[in-house]
Amino acid sequence: MADETRTKVTILTSSYRIKGYIDLLPGARITDYMTEAKSFIAVTQAQVWELQVGGRPVATAPFIDVSCAHIEVIFPGH
Repeated sequence: MADETRTKVTILTSSYRIKGYIDLLPGARITDYMTEAKSFIAVTQAQVWELQVGGRPVATAPFIDVSCAHIEVIFPGH
């Protein structure tokens, strides 16, 4: 059941590119998810990279919280 609610996303901040999964119900929109989010969103199986082209990997973690205030772009897929 958990796999049914996992959605691959890529998040861009001013400094990082983050790839991972958010818990999103099938058919729900990422826009609605972000509107309903409080201060942070949970990203699982997270990979964090420097933003610039050819940027180095910075961290990987099974779970991170990402501040909504720092998210500039979020889109489905990797």
